[in-house]
Amino acid sequence: MGKREVQEVNAGSMADIAFLLLIFFLVTTTMDTDTGLATLLPPPVEEEPEDTPPVKERNVFTVLINSQNQLLVEGKPMEIRDLTEAVKEFIVNPMDDENLPEKNVREVEFFGTVEIGKGIISLQNDRDTEYQTYLMVQNEMSRAINELREDLSKRKFGKSYDELEKEEQKAVRTIYPRKISEAEPKNIGGN
Repeated sequence: MGKREVQEVNAGSMADIAFLLLIFFLVTTTMDTDTGLATLLPPPVEEEPEDTPPVKERNVFTVLINSQNQLLVEGKPMEIRDLTEAVKEFIVNPMDDENLPEKNVREVEFFGTVEIGKGIISLQNDRDTEYQTYLMVQNEMSRAINELREDLSKRKFGKSYDELEKEEQKAVRTIYPRKISEAEPKNIGGN
């Protein structure tokens, strides 16, 4: 008896199948892309009107982050965890403190005549500030505004801000607008 010859497998079509699979996965796979912060930027200002009145110092809440990732609020050191309450105090000015923002009296739908603060939050960071610290500070400022809106919604309408109708949300936003001015990073330094 003789040995049986082993038949060869035709591997020519295997390369074609592998190539087709590779093309299939390249076409159907989605790549994760890094996305930035969803922040609405103001439109570019072509010319600064010369008759713009200056903003009073009491209406500006200055938040600085230095190169050592330290927070300076109104020139004083502050922990990031305390920023939310400080921002809320600034925006509301419950005792009409003369060092906190002035108020305008306006007619707001659903609320009638309301005093609305003129306060603006100014955020400035050093070029060497860590991105994570910057995000944490921005998050605390947004949390303060969101908490104020949530509290007002529950007091006035008995439900969460997210559950309000669009007109009701607009009225709440009119009373507590998001006025955060972010300046270009510069060299603030550190201790």
